[in-house]
Amino acid sequence: MPTYDYHCSRCKDDFEVFQSMKDAPLTTCPKCGKKGGVKRQIGGGSGLIFKGTGFYITDYKNKPAGTGEPKPAKEPKPAPVPAAP
Repeated sequence: MPTYDYHCSRCKDDFEVFQSMKDAPLTTCPKCGKKGGVKRQIGGGSGLIFKGTGFYITDYKNKPAGTGEPKPAKEPKPAPVPAAP
């Protein structure tokens, strides 16, 4: 759902409202409470907005082998002792 910008010509307040595209434009100002002075402003749109924490390029990548905790080294197996003739 988009965020719409509004302007009240009576109290000169500018405000934003998060509403569906199907909703009718507001007619009452939330600040002064008067009807009839509120107009929806023309906006260019802002595209995709990420708010909050996160959304880093490294969030969803697979970690390459060799990162993280090192694996314990394997102990070499002793060489087989040749049989005596």
